[in-house]
Amino acid sequence: ASGQFVTLPLGATEERLVGTLDLDAALGEGRAQFSPGVLAKADGGVLYVDEVNLLPDHLVDLLLDVAASGTNLIERDGISHRHSARFVLIGTMNPEEGELRPQLLDRFGFNVALSGQTLPAERGQIIRRRLDFDSDPAAFCTQWAEPQAALRERCTQARTRLDSIALDDQALAQITERCFAAGVDGLRADLVWLRGARAHAAWRGVTAIAEEDIEAVAEFALRHRRQEQSPPDSPPSEGQSPNASDSSPGQGQWGDMPAPALPTGARREVPAWPKKP
Repeated sequence: ASGQFVTLPLGATEERLVGTLDLDAALGEGRAQFSPGVLAKADGGVLYVDEVNLLPDHLVDLLLDVAASGTNLIERDGISHRHSARFVLIGTMNPEEGELRPQLLDRFGFNVALSGQTLPAERGQIIRRRLDFDSDPAAFCTQWAEPQAALRERCTQARTRLDSIALDDQALAQITERCFAAGVDGLRADLVWLRGARAHAAWRGVTAIAEEDIEAVAEFALRHRRQEQSPPDSPPSEGQSPNASDSSPGQGQWGDMPAPALPTGARREVPAWPKKP
């Protein structure tokens, strides 16, 4: 079904994800039939993966391949099947439990960092709304039905307006220059940044990409791709060797140290012993 919000279980296998052979049809009817997996169910909707950093790398790679191509191809267990798998992939993770490999992290279009240190007023509002929902879920949903409907309508209008907004050269030039200055590898950042700016313009209800739209998604596109710039080497000071390293205590310039003076005693003459006959 289209438009579903599908959650991928943490312990899901590759067969559960992409689909596999329908054993009931194979054993009962003697024919090979495809049994769809999570990717087929998420077609046209959202696929949510919690703790994506704990998934095996080959499953994450498979997810990203299908999300980029929009097609799931299965060739296994004597079957060959292809179906549409166009969905929005959302993954959440706790960096303290392990990081994603940079190659996989780069394939996520946007990276959003959330902090649990909310302001006291916001924390109180969250707790109050949670208590209201626990006490009467139906009344709580009725209270927020109108704002939620307005938000849904705004999303629908933004989707219909999206294709009419041009990916103009001026916005593209600004984005490519900033990606180059950030030292990002590849061209994926430029592409998702431009698409994100257009989506933000559609969300605002305008007909062209503006500076505001580019800035709104800049950090999301660059946060996990920006290269750390090493500080430039400072020129050697006067009287210091150009090849000198740091001058921290205990790590001085050993080649420049003077030879230590060794104590010498009184000189003694070697006795002349008589030769043996």
